[in-house]
Amino acid sequence: MSNKYDFIIVGGGIVGLASAYKLQLKFPNKSIAILEKESEVGKHQTGRNSGVMHSGIYYKPGSHKAKNCNDGHTQLVNFAKENNVKHDVCGKIIVATKKEELSILDDIYIRGIENGTKGISFLTAEEILQKEPFIKGIKAIWVPSAGIIDYVGVCKEFVSQIERLNTNSKFYASCEVKIIDSSKNKTILKTNTGFFEASQVIFCTGLQSDRNAKKDNIKLALKIVGFRGDYFELTPKASYKIKNLVYPVPDPKFPFLGVHFTRMVDGSIECGPNAVFTFKREGYNRISFSLKDTFEALTFFGTWKLFGKHWRKGIDEYKRAFSKRLFVKELQKMMPSLTENDVQPARSGVRAQAIDYYGNMVDDFKIEKQQNNIHVINAPSPAATACLAIADEIIEKV
Repeated sequence: MSNKYDFIIVGGGIVGLASAYKLQLKFPNKSIAILEKESEVGKHQTGRNSGVMHSGIYYKPGSHKAKNCNDGHTQLVNFAKENNVKHDVCGKIIVATKKEELSILDDIYIRGIENGTKGISFLTAEEILQKEPFIKGIKAIWVPSAGIIDYVGVCKEFVSQIERLNTNSKFYASCEVKIIDSSKNKTILKTNTGFFEASQVIFCTGLQSDRNAKKDNIKLALKIVGFRGDYFELTPKASYKIKNLVYPVPDPKFPFLGVHFTRMVDGSIECGPNAVFTFKREGYNRISFSLKDTFEALTFFGTWKLFGKHWRKGIDEYKRAFSKRLFVKELQKMMPSLTENDVQPARSGVRAQAIDYYGNMVDDFKIEKQQNNIHVINAPSPAATACLAIADEIIEKV
């Protein structure tokens, strides 16, 4: 006996729930089941990212990231306002601390103009101090549209709205998909709690996206590899040293934005994250290990190609992961007055990064269609900011 629905969303992270919400708005009379393997929403990337609403300044003009970030940011802020979700469009600065970074900073500014990032302007060293009195830089970009938000709060509101729009729609927690059986007219999912059936299924499973695609007989020339990011936070006594969001100039060779300072919606100040290869996709400790995850990552040719290209960077990141002194030293480039006593260990997250056979990090969003099913394979940052815009794109495919 199957639970029959018009649509099923697999994955209770922010992209899956945004898709379910947009689907319910478009088809209010259709029933939707959301299947989440954890006990609640947003337990992985959604609830373990830096909580930032990105402005779209960094991304290649014309890319999915650039278009969806801009549109998604507007939609997300409006949703948060209408539904009293904690957020603050507080702005951020991107700080150059040495001359070699100035050309990269200029390139980011040009991209921001091309992407229509609102209100950006350059700051002098004196103007940086006016915004952030403890930050030392030679030049910066002020990005007024960046902000912070409670992403798990957004997820909970999506579920609440979906169930209010249609009483036949339901969120199923602790429900993990084991087998996918797709035919021409329907898809049957075997889960640990029974069978579910729908005419169309949308998979938004982040760190498990390639595995679910494989279960659905999609041949992928890429692999999801996890990169753990560790956070420190400023102690309550030192939290006055940061007002809002402060980012370094990123290394253009990597999709990561570097260790930064972020004021969270609860008022705490996080510092981080770094980015190190993790031996467990959903492992949030420095010594987390999964034989299956490690074997899959290290038997994929692309992983070794990536390591070969960037081994120096990888070693530096690993050193910082196990050394508070080195982590603080990185932050001191922007805040020279920071001391080891000013920071304490906080949480960590794992980023799902798609890597192709040649060791390239797949930089843009990737969505695949298979018969009745849609798989969101790669949805890196700024997917949380862009979730409602990505949902629109997915629903066009529906």
